[in-house]
Amino acid sequence: MKTMGLLEDIGVELLWFDSLGAKSSSIYIGSKDGGVIIDPGAAAMQPSYPLPIDEKRKLRREAIKRIEESCWRSRIVIITHYHYDHHVLPNDRDLNNPYKTYLGGKIIILKNPNMYINASQWNRARLFLDKLLSLVGDSLREHLVEPLIKGFEDPLEKLVYIHRRDYGDYTSRRMELLERGKKWFLKLAKKLWSTHKWISDDIGLKDNTRILFGDNKTINYKNIHIHIFEPWFHGVEYDRTGWVTPVLINKENYRIFYTSDLMGPVIEDYAYRIADLRPDILIVDGLPTYLFPYMFNRVNLKRAVDNMIYLIENSNARLIIYDHHLLRDRLWRKRVDEVFLTAKRYGIKVLTAAEYLGDIPLIDKLTGEGDQ
Repeated sequence: MKTMGLLEDIGVELLWFDSLGAKSSSIYIGSKDGGVIIDPGAAAMQPSYPLPIDEKRKLRREAIKRIEESCWRSRIVIITHYHYDHHVLPNDRDLNNPYKTYLGGKIIILKNPNMYINASQWNRARLFLDKLLSLVGDSLREHLVEPLIKGFEDPLEKLVYIHRRDYGDYTSRRMELLERGKKWFLKLAKKLWSTHKWISDDIGLKDNTRILFGDNKTINYKNIHIHIFEPWFHGVEYDRTGWVTPVLINKENYRIFYTSDLMGPVIEDYAYRIADLRPDILIVDGLPTYLFPYMFNRVNLKRAVDNMIYLIENSNARLIIYDHHLLRDRLWRKRVDEVFLTAKRYGIKVLTAAEYLGDIPLIDKLTGEGDQ
């Protein structure tokens, strides 16, 4: 069963991922008359990453340059959430001609900035759009409206399988955290989403740029069929980092699922839903093992590993790109060794972006882990 070269056969390019040395999860899907780029952003690695800060910044610039070149070829730009490893500001100093080459004249499909978004990303979304609009003589103030919705469904209520897992001694602590999370969600809904001005959807600019919100929408472009999902938690239930919008791409009779930042995925319902979609290719952001055990505990680590095993066994994927957060930790492979053992048993290729591109992950080169 052919897997190497599979992405090239259907016009999918892995632009930059953490295994290459900068925080990113950016892909390009080619088509005639311009393709689609998803999450065109990159950030320098965290302080604990074993590189001098100048080298981290250099790699970030290399990532941005590669992403910018693909933006030239793109007609559609999709941003699944507002973390800076998934988008950059329109006036970013690492871009040569940020508006014209990066965003100008394109269809920009954004995570809805008005709901199912935490306070930090609410502000980042408005900063992004304010700078973008100002570059063409427009103003964000001209596109603000009163909130269109006052009541918001708790996304935890849609989740079923998370409640069927045995959490053992962690159960009481977990229930406490869920109660806190619900209060956080209700506060966002009441004091932010339903009271502050919204940004209007479908903004057209004079240079043919069009700005749309993508949550739970389907877009057909040339021979590419794109479904952007409703907001999913960025990590565990009520994760304070907010929500993301995963993407399913259909092209050349192949189904490609891009998780955005599900961090594992750590939530069982998401893994089961992805498997039910029967993707041929999975592009999965790994769990942030570099935060273990202080901000990502053993129970959630085990959940994320179990969910990846479930995807290998049940999704029908021929190729899995397993990267992003995971490749910030020198012990990443040991943390998830069960995933690779399962993949080997089933004959499924589970690779980092660097490995797919014929290289060794940078973190392995720096620490010597790749030699073992």
